[in-house]
Amino acid sequence: MDLGLDGRTAVVAASTGGLGEAVARALAAEGAQVVVAGRRGDRAQQIAAELPRAVGVEVDLTAADGPARLVAAAESAFGPVDVAVLNGPGPRPGRAADLTDDDVTAAVDALVVPHRRLVAAVLPGMRERGWGRVLAVGSSGVAAPLPSLAASNLGRAALAAWLKTLAAEVAAEGVTVNLLLPGRIATDRVAELDQAAAGRTGQSVEEVQAASRATIPAGRYGRPAEFGAVAAFLCSDAASYVTGSALRCDGGLVRSL
Repeated sequence: MDLGLDGRTAVVAASTGGLGEAVARALAAEGAQVVVAGRRGDRAQQIAAELPRAVGVEVDLTAADGPARLVAAAESAFGPVDVAVLNGPGPRPGRAADLTDDDVTAAVDALVVPHRRLVAAVLPGMRERGWGRVLAVGSSGVAAPLPSLAASNLGRAALAAWLKTLAAEVAAEGVTVNLLLPGRIATDRVAELDQAAAGRTGQSVEEVQAASRATIPAGRYGRPAEFGAVAAFLCSDAASYVTGSALRCDGGLVRSL
């Protein structure tokens, strides 16, 4: 299937590792011009050098001018941005009853504010050209809140609600807005969560991972490349009639439809 991404310019936030890197590599494989972005500038440039048409940009998207600087770098390298992939690290684990005002503010500042700024920087051009893709890398916690990840559940749900609202406003202008929700994908972030769970429960990391696999109908953690492939489809011409949706890539982990 031709995904129609050849020559499109894609900005992938937090793509110096994990799911973001997987998405960047998948888009590049489909012919997109990719801006690899993250706080680790050397790593961003290293990944970009491995891709056919890519640049690496060191940027902190939580800084007030971070999203604008990222978009400016993308436009300087390749021209207008066609695809914006929203991604970033989640807040620290914690229970809902223990959240403080500062925790709530931090969750919104990390998971909502930078993404809104990035979308605001690219959306006018997408609407004017009649084609655009906004895809947020979310969490299965949007569909079923995850235990001990209260701040992440809060921030990601808020972002999802805003994106769903936005999707309806821009659909007629050729711009799609979707979320892709990972389950247990084998990334450094999931490894950190497994380590934290081991610390809380007194189990070994291996025991925690075995218990996690037992809850997944597929019987394993997902591979980052599998997630990237689904993301590339949602950013493509082929998915032009898919918008306002939250698609799970979770091996069947969440039991609801």
